[in-house]
Amino acid sequence: MKTIRIGSGAGYAGDRIEPAVELMEKGNLDYIIFECLAERTIALGQKEKQRDGTKGYNPLLEYRMQHILPLVKEKRIKVVTNMGAANVKAAADKTMEIAKSLGIDGIKIAYVTGDDLGKNLEAFSDHDVLETGCKLKDMGVNIISANAYMGAEGIMEALRNHADVIITGRVSDPALVIGPLAYEFGWDMEKDLDRMGQAVLAGHLLECAGQVTGGYYADPGYKEVPDLERLGYPLAEIDESGTFIITKVEGSGGLVTTDTCKEQMIYEIHNPEEYYTPDAIADFSKVTFTQVGKDRVEAEHAVSKGKPGQLKVSIGYEDCYIGEGEISYGGSNCLERAKLAEEVVRKRLEITSAVLEEYRCDYIGYNSLYRDAISERLCDGNRSEIRLRISGRTKDEWNATLIANEVEALYTNGPAGGGGVVKRVEQVVSVCSIFISREDVTASVDYLEIP
Repeated sequence: MKTIRIGSGAGYAGDRIEPAVELMEKGNLDYIIFECLAERTIALGQKEKQRDGTKGYNPLLEYRMQHILPLVKEKRIKVVTNMGAANVKAAADKTMEIAKSLGIDGIKIAYVTGDDLGKNLEAFSDHDVLETGCKLKDMGVNIISANAYMGAEGIMEALRNHADVIITGRVSDPALVIGPLAYEFGWDMEKDLDRMGQAVLAGHLLECAGQVTGGYYADPGYKEVPDLERLGYPLAEIDESGTFIITKVEGSGGLVTTDTCKEQMIYEIHNPEEYYTPDAIADFSKVTFTQVGKDRVEAEHAVSKGKPGQLKVSIGYEDCYIGEGEISYGGSNCLERAKLAEEVVRKRLEITSAVLEEYRCDYIGYNSLYRDAISERLCDGNRSEIRLRISGRTKDEWNATLIANEVEALYTNGPAGGGGVVKRVEQVVSVCSIFISREDVTASVDYLEIP
């Protein structure tokens, strides 16, 4: 039975490169995916593209391509990645430029577009916003991006046309794996429900890279993970039936167990019985994981309930400003001094008439994660140091700056012993969502080639 080996080279925008290179060198791969988009990533990329029309793709694309393109040529491994973000063509152009500079020929680069709906957003102005319930046209914000979550169709078309590197914008995370599998095995997305469920599961387990090999699992003294500093990234061995094994390169750090796979399976899926992706509504409720060897886990029994009729569109918009400052207090009575400092800043913001939408104070090391009700029960009352963080949400940069400056002023205006001030003011880009008919989105594939 035919088997495909797909590795995961990145699980987020700023991920490491060494485990990806290790996989390509030692993993006997057919494909490697680089999943590098989060909810806000494309919106931030659009802002960068507005400043420089040649940018807007993943900031580490050049660094990664310099490392992996020689291995694409040498090992004949195909790359599928969403590093195109907000500027897919520019990402493909840069990849071609890097390939030429490295003297690599005989390579074909595909770039998949169609997810960017920014120029046609008016057509969806009457759609309801998931997070607020209002109409999109009533949001009253400056929208900077609108990208539909596309499926695997464009990736499959690129593979049918013999692309070696496929760069996309906003596709679903599992689509990076679903595309190669459906192409290689000729699966019918509408009829092969068991296989499509398994394809979504494989993509979901691989999409976060080192999480499934122990990275997000490690908890010393409770869930030990060996050699975390050399964490190996996962690969899947998948056959025509859809059954697959999650494993990693022998000798790499981390581990693959039924528990690491279970934890990753339930990560960010909302409803295990109906995990919506553009290619399939997956049901993970009957999934079984079986340890079949050291760092080898077999996954079975995911199914699909067919394709959804709608696609999610992620809308990025300029939301607010955050002003924040931090300062440390140590030694005897440090928490009380930090509390006095917070009182001073709060009253100063009233005196200066700062206009805040939201105000927050955290005593890092005491209550910044769990707030007072839980923290008081967990803490024994003996504290040697406290990091005070004061932050506020505002409509404009001026008021956000007032917050940061008042924290800095604690240096000389008391209380005693404050140090290590850090202050920040930044504009916040937020996201909301609408749903549109899948017929409103069409993938387009273009190619660059070095003969």
